[in-house]
Amino acid sequence: MRSLQVTSLEGPSSVQVTEVEEPSAGPDQVVVEVKAVGISWPDLLQTRGEYQIKPDLPFQLGVDFAGVVRSAPEGSGHAAGDRVACVLPYGGGADVVALHPESVFALPDNVSFEAGAALPMNYLTAEFALVTRAGLREGETVLVNGAAGGVGTAAIQVAKGLGARVIALTSTEEKAEFARSAGADEAVLVDGFRDAVKELTDGRGVDVLVDVVGGDLMTDSLRSLAPLGRLLVLGFTGGEIPQVKVNRLLLNNVDVRGVGWGAYAMTRQGYMREQWQRLVPMLESGVVDPPIGRTYGLDDVQDALVEMAERRTLGKSVLLL
Repeated sequence: MRSLQVTSLEGPSSVQVTEVEEPSAGPDQVVVEVKAVGISWPDLLQTRGEYQIKPDLPFQLGVDFAGVVRSAPEGSGHAAGDRVACVLPYGGGADVVALHPESVFALPDNVSFEAGAALPMNYLTAEFALVTRAGLREGETVLVNGAAGGVGTAAIQVAKGLGARVIALTSTEEKAEFARSAGADEAVLVDGFRDAVKELTDGRGVDVLVDVVGGDLMTDSLRSLAPLGRLLVLGFTGGEIPQVKVNRLLLNNVDVRGVGWGAYAMTRQGYMREQWQRLVPMLESGVVDPPIGRTYGLDDVQDALVEMAERRTLGKSVLLL
């Protein structure tokens, strides 16, 4: 079968499509014939050896994927022929994948394989961030920094599904328009965003700020929070890890909260399935509808990763098998 193999830690150029043997499934594993593989930020970091999970070389890339169940153990909740979405720390980028049932989720009939490959990591991360870490309440206002990317658009849609007002924060007008098309109520550009957010919220600020970018916006981000606001740190796609002056936390009674979904969810039996069940009504209603920026063939994986590295990705990039 075809496999996305990382052979060195030199970035996207180190990923090769290689022929390997199909996996030997254990008695407690679901075997999935993969139809689509999502490209995620952890994929890019793993090609550089910069992610917290560092498999031995060579290893099979791929966090998110979707396909059809070939076989499943009794009592797993899955059966041959089921359409599913799946998530792994790595290893999903191949024609056939064997994995534990905890990481396999039933795909509603109205959701395509492309959308299924865009769902698990981004949307489960967004759900964990907004529900478990932020305690988001209906009627609150959420600002999403990096709103045009995969996690950003997921945060927009999950926040809308939870009854929040959503403001997108982007670096260009093109990305702002993309975020609005994904469901954001309003969008502001990075340049002067603090004043723009204050104006949109009548001077109050936002209740929750979802930040996947990092960089040098931390002070203005904290100043954009309403009293008792929560700033959620999801990642650093901008490259720089910002510093927090903690005196700003007490000035307005605000919090900075880390969001490490994988370390929490993947070590708690049943937790990811509970999350998925909370997402299903949003999928069925259409409020969660992953925007696919571009689709590629499996052989074009390097191009998809380079586009992400250069921050040109809109929504989720997906490889079609």
